[in-house]
Amino acid sequence: MSTINLKHGIWVLVADGEKALFLRNAGDSKYPNLEVVQEIEQNNPPTREQGSDSPGRYNDGPSVHRSAVEETDWHRIGKERFADDIADRLYKLAHSGQFKEIVLVAPPMVLGTMRKKLHKEVADKVTAEIPKTLTNHALFEIEALLQAA
Repeated sequence: MSTINLKHGIWVLVADGEKALFLRNAGDSKYPNLEVVQEIEQNNPPTREQGSDSPGRYNDGPSVHRSAVEETDWHRIGKERFADDIADRLYKLAHSGQFKEIVLVAPPMVLGTMRKKLHKEVADKVTAEIPKTLTNHALFEIEALLQAA
């Protein structure tokens, strides 16, 4: 990947499994000025706080032995659903002409899940992908990290 051109009007999506910031560059590539267009948060507590039952068990056949079934990771499922929601929202925004180009910034797992769900209309507008977690950074830090990338 070459350097990221943060030209005027380009959108930047900074997301993780629980929070997404839709940003637009009101500045230019030399002096970016990212402004928040929309912020979405999802309450996704750890699995231990979401599940109440013990893992299921199944019979291994004619013997009396029973095996445990792996517990459902509700937290991971929540992150995947959130990535799906972001992909849907990006499609609606792209389809209505809200952005012409976008940079995606997310942890590798979220980025991979989102990439699989992106509509071709959105995927064609992606100019760069950065596999990092930046959702808890201030806007000026995100601008500096994007310029350095």
